[in-house]
Amino acid sequence: MAEEKLAAGLSAEAGRLRDLLNLHIYRYYVLDSPLVSDAEYDELYRKLLQIEDSHPELVTGDSPTQRVGPPPAAGFTPVRHRGRMMSLDNAFSHEELAAFDERVHKGLGAGAEVAYVCELKMDGIAVALTYQDGILTKGATRGDGEVGEDITANLRTVPVIPLKLMSENAPAQMEVIGEVYMPEASFLHLNEERLDKGEPPFANPRNAAAGSLRQLDPAVTARRNLSMVTFGVAYSSEPGPARHWEVLLQLARLGFRLGEHSVTARDIDEAAAFCAEWQDKRRTLPYEIDGVVVKVDSLDQQQTLGATSKSPRWAIAYKFPPEEKTTTVADIMVSVGRTGAITPVAVLEPVLVAGSTITHATLHNADEVARKDVRVGDRVIVRKAGDVIPEIVGVVADARPQGARPWKMPAKCPACHSRVERQEGEVVTRCTNIACPAQTFERIIHFAGRGAMDIDGLGSVTVMQLLEKEFIKHVGDIFSLQREQIAQLPGYKEKSIDNLMCAIDAARDRPLWRLVYGLGIRHVGSYVARVIAGRFPSIEALAAMTVDELEAVEDVGPRIAESVVYFFGVEENGRVLQKLRSGGVRIEDRPKAAAAPALRLDGKTFVLTGALADFTREEASEIIESLGGRVSGSVSGKTDYVLAGADPGSKLDKARDLGVQVIDEKQFKRMAGA
Repeated sequence: MAEEKLAAGLSAEAGRLRDLLNLHIYRYYVLDSPLVSDAEYDELYRKLLQIEDSHPELVTGDSPTQRVGPPPAAGFTPVRHRGRMMSLDNAFSHEELAAFDERVHKGLGAGAEVAYVCELKMDGIAVALTYQDGILTKGATRGDGEVGEDITANLRTVPVIPLKLMSENAPAQMEVIGEVYMPEASFLHLNEERLDKGEPPFANPRNAAAGSLRQLDPAVTARRNLSMVTFGVAYSSEPGPARHWEVLLQLARLGFRLGEHSVTARDIDEAAAFCAEWQDKRRTLPYEIDGVVVKVDSLDQQQTLGATSKSPRWAIAYKFPPEEKTTTVADIMVSVGRTGAITPVAVLEPVLVAGSTITHATLHNADEVARKDVRVGDRVIVRKAGDVIPEIVGVVADARPQGARPWKMPAKCPACHSRVERQEGEVVTRCTNIACPAQTFERIIHFAGRGAMDIDGLGSVTVMQLLEKEFIKHVGDIFSLQREQIAQLPGYKEKSIDNLMCAIDAARDRPLWRLVYGLGIRHVGSYVARVIAGRFPSIEALAAMTVDELEAVEDVGPRIAESVVYFFGVEENGRVLQKLRSGGVRIEDRPKAAAAPALRLDGKTFVLTGALADFTREEASEIIESLGGRVSGSVSGKTDYVLAGADPGSKLDKARDLGVQVIDEKQFKRMAGA
């Protein structure tokens, strides 16, 4: 009896803490009006966590401790929406807004009075949230409007999304739609982090939000500081309000965050005035908007108006025009990307565009410069593509100064002075030198990566430090590093020095295909590297091949063959290879004992689950693909084999339910001839 009373008391306390914490989350993230300090919130969270750790049976889906759970095994499964998520038609002028209003009145009949609701159009990703008895059970992307992808685990990490609705009278079933976005400050911070790590920045906040929602690890999504506004109900098991404005008020009462500054408009003129107001004020917001959504307020009128195959007839998106300014091209320079791509960049006299000062704009490639005929000294019209990336729209031809000459791509790389080349059929000009300092960082990261030479510990921070101290200049220098040099890096002690030196030493004896792949030859991925290394078992043999001889190899086409021959013909690349030889790197494969012949797996679909003992998932996937098969992230009736390692997940259960053949690692080795 005492134990039952204790259990009941703990259950009640856990429920009280859950409700209290969810209230504080709502007040902090949705209303921006916290009731307690961060320290008080943390203490309540800690108490709930202690109860749940001691009594896992008390953990519920709406607990704040469950916002970041275990990552999905792989991929995203399809989800069918209860209500169709349609796209909106666009209006780009007040005249087009007026035409929309005329269509609405024509559809409703003469004399109909129509009021509108105007909401700022967030530049984000549309999602649908499903609630069962007030508890969040599913979250999905828009997809094609009828079927999206299940991203529930990721959406649970977004603090403004309620895990439990703040009403005991919530509908038994409800599908709510909204827009997930990334605030500008978070976007800038994320891109700074990515640049620090040598990763490419996101083009704009919308792309950053989309990439964050499609992470396989929800913990990554949780760190991205996403937010969401809710703008409608796609489905409800209970009768709802009569007007869209009342729907928004109901959503607010249930705990959802609504878009700021939404208003009702008595007619289309008021709606147009709201659009004009926010076209001017959009830069005052801490997030990106790209327009205003204008909706008929009456839900009965919405029902009468209906929809086309793609869009509702009762709503339209008024899109803001991109802001354009005129400035002068002070110079045209070139930048060198990590793959050697030479990109012309216009240096501009500073000009304020869409809230920020623009000093540079990409010109993409030589063909684009010629097409727009941009010259130094020209007056040009600039804007931000997608309101983020500066671009030159065109040249003010009448303002061209006398003597302005057409721009030409330099014949040599500005970073290393090696010859640049533009291969037939491509628009990009490239530096051909593997040791080019502009490419070195990314090339070393690729070379040391797990899929290539697998040098554990040689990550982006260490590589950057080694380059800054000039201990390495290209991949060949890695194998000449001395303990005394590594000891000069911040944070390196005896143990970490030993670990890195051991990892470098182990990399000297990798299979040849890893070296070929690690060299970063254009168009040569890991599969092609395996094919080439299987046919030419030494670097010398490979370097001596002609284009015709390489094309004779199955799976090696003319583009790959030309790229390989060109790579080995570059003098600087030869010096790097010589440095690898002198560093003790194995440049040929040892003769292999005869293995059982591998089966061809053409058209066969595999799903991997659990931990494999002798292969990484990447290696197993490469073997499957090299034998003509394919690897999928989810089990279906079309799956041929599930390769199960230690501690398999739910995919194994699904495979058994569907009658899919399950194989272990030993069987897989026999199939692959490994």
